[in-house]
Amino acid sequence: MKYYIIAGEASGDLHGSNLMKGLKAEDPQAEFRFWGGGMMESVGGVKVRDYRDTAVMGIVDVARSLGKISRNLSDCKKDILRWKPDVVILIDYPGFNMKIARFCHERGIRNYYYIAPKTWASRESRNRKLKAWTDKLFIVFPFEIPYFTEKQIPFIYKGNPLIDAIDDHRYVRPAEEDYIAILPGSRKGEIAHTMPNAMEMADRLHATAEYAGMSFVVAGAPSRSEADYAPFLEGRPYVKVIFGRTYDILKYAAAALVNSGTASLEAALIGTPQVVCWSTQPFTAFLGQYVFRVLEHIKYISLGNLILDRLAFRELLQQYYTPESVTEEMRRLMEDIPYREKMLADYREIREKLGGSGASREVARAMIAEMRK
Repeated sequence: MKYYIIAGEASGDLHGSNLMKGLKAEDPQAEFRFWGGGMMESVGGVKVRDYRDTAVMGIVDVARSLGKISRNLSDCKKDILRWKPDVVILIDYPGFNMKIARFCHERGIRNYYYIAPKTWASRESRNRKLKAWTDKLFIVFPFEIPYFTEKQIPFIYKGNPLIDAIDDHRYVRPAEEDYIAILPGSRKGEIAHTMPNAMEMADRLHATAEYAGMSFVVAGAPSRSEADYAPFLEGRPYVKVIFGRTYDILKYAAAALVNSGTASLEAALIGTPQVVCWSTQPFTAFLGQYVFRVLEHIKYISLGNLILDRLAFRELLQQYYTPESVTEEMRRLMEDIPYREKMLADYREIREKLGGSGASREVARAMIAEMRK
């Protein structure tokens, strides 16, 4: 069968590649055409567009990129019609993929949505569209089960694919010395908002006798270059950027500062004590605060905390993300042993709630079964 897959971010590239492996195992004649990245490309098929050429973040960035987004949508629609796939698989990336779901539905093209838009956190109006435009939703978090059941949107849940990715990774220590990991996000805006306070934290800890010999390793996003980080590293020989080794960096770090997102769940599943931060442009933050006031059931922004429905690790958001707060929390992660051990125990519970390994293969099997009905 012919599978057209659309992923617009690094995490989508990862999950897309594992799904493609599962589809190949279940359907040896599988043909792939996709929007994604190097991980998907390594599995095989034809890459139409790299996600690094399509990603935008935040309301302001989207407004600046409307022409580019429109051209990408037009190119994608034309390519789908030319190739005539048996199914279009949409991976997260809702700003783009919801439009493709509508396009496919209106033309009778089967489409599955893998890793559902987070309508439980914002833009619940998308639920009506998901129900109308997608043939099946494939969800990856246990707390989504009651939510989408209540919304009467047909779904399939087969566990979370991150467990496979993390457990199958071959870990190699990225630095000889002890270090703190900094994961500032994959987009330029995230880096710009996260790095200044992260570097002040590094400066403050480096200036103490206890941490003078410790380095700070920034996990460089695959979609970024050295130039995106260089302004923040100047005059800081104790800070370095390493690209393409996020899991290794997390695995051997004493602790981690993580920009909210998939990386915070990855840190929890790997077992790295962490503090999550989130900061953005004031206007975007204002809108975000409005959304969270409306959706009172959303207590946290980190997936691990949402899975437990309690704080396993602290979230320093917007005005609470300061050099003082992050330095204090980082010291606590490394010095307060009971606090650290409680966090690691919570991590084990998060892993248990997500289920076992093999999710990607199970999702692939379920997708093929749906297509054969």
